[in-house]
Amino acid sequence: MFGRLHMSVLRQAQLLRGLRSTVLPRRNCAAFRVLEECLELNYGGMVMHFNYVWLRDHCLSASSYNSKTNQRNLDTGGIDLAIRPENTRVEEETLIITWPGGHVSKYSLSWLAQNSFERKKQLTVQPRILWNSDIYRNANIPSSKWDKFMSCNDELKKFLQNYLLYGIAFVDDVPATLEATEAVTQRVGLVRETTYGRMWSFTSDFSRGDTAYSQLALDRHTDTSYFQEPCGTQVFHCLKHEGTGGRTLLVDGFYAAEKLRQKSPENFELLAQVPIRHEYIENTDSHRNHMTGIGPVLNVYPWNNEMYLIRYNNYDRSVINTVPHDMVRRWYVAHRELTTELRRPENELWLKLTPGKVVFIDNWRVLHGRESFTGLRQLCGCYLTRDDVLSAARCFGLQA
Repeated sequence: MFGRLHMSVLRQAQLLRGLRSTVLPRRNCAAFRVLEECLELNYGGMVMHFNYVWLRDHCLSASSYNSKTNQRNLDTGGIDLAIRPENTRVEEETLIITWPGGHVSKYSLSWLAQNSFERKKQLTVQPRILWNSDIYRNANIPSSKWDKFMSCNDELKKFLQNYLLYGIAFVDDVPATLEATEAVTQRVGLVRETTYGRMWSFTSDFSRGDTAYSQLALDRHTDTSYFQEPCGTQVFHCLKHEGTGGRTLLVDGFYAAEKLRQKSPENFELLAQVPIRHEYIENTDSHRNHMTGIGPVLNVYPWNNEMYLIRYNNYDRSVINTVPHDMVRRWYVAHRELTTELRRPENELWLKLTPGKVVFIDNWRVLHGRESFTGLRQLCGCYLTRDDVLSAARCFGLQA
């Protein structure tokens, strides 16, 4: 039962039961109740719950929070874990709490609603358009042009929006040099240096202990699955090809995984829970590396089950010894069903990379591969740090 604001008699009765209730003014259609373990807020048609330690930890007063640096001043470890409000009231659109000792915290009701668990579990962290070949081609997404891309922030924003929505984006008319490729990538984010260096340029010379340095076809896969944190963005630019074949394959891994979730939710859950090890062992005259990364094939946010990472690479998957024997066959069944979805012809986007066309691939979402080829084929590219690409997008006001 909710009472009227400042109804002291009712409040005293509720205090005897360890419960204080208040109805906010009708104009903001909100009400709160001070419960034993948390504050319950009914606002904007949603009932939300806020732990008292959480509320004290997220106080935005000058002594608790530095608004200039957007950093917390408060020592979270010093908060009494049994803390309870001394007084709670609402003025206009602000919740005001007085804590033991006299400290006052003020919270915008809209800020509380936006940052509540109940709200977050309903929201998508990063909006996406899942696609197969027809969906992507029918969208007629324009590529950015080199000159405008390098000089116009509006063009960069459009590029980043396409990248966020589809997991791939293109820049055309880039000079066919490693230096120009580096310049166009740095317009988007920081180059991530790996064992392959910063910017790399390679042909089918087997100079590294990797199948990519050959003329063989490559099945769909994500790169650097053997890193504990796989590289976020893959960049390719074909500088030269004097031969046949060599088309690039792109597959939206999230589209295939969502099909799996719809058809076999138990197999989706298994692939999202079982940790699998990937490994890269290189032992040549000039390179010695041994890297391992452990994580499930599918990764989801636990509060809303939204996918954020697929780690799929059959070349680099190591020995499966991280699960008991009675689960192994179930994992293979689930993996086979995902593989079937990934290999459906209608999900394959094939394109020919030519000098001047640079493709940016979300390596946490979109799988890539290639068909075999003949002749000299020279590619350059790099990896970008995912955090910096998403930061660039957020600075333009994009949701990422």
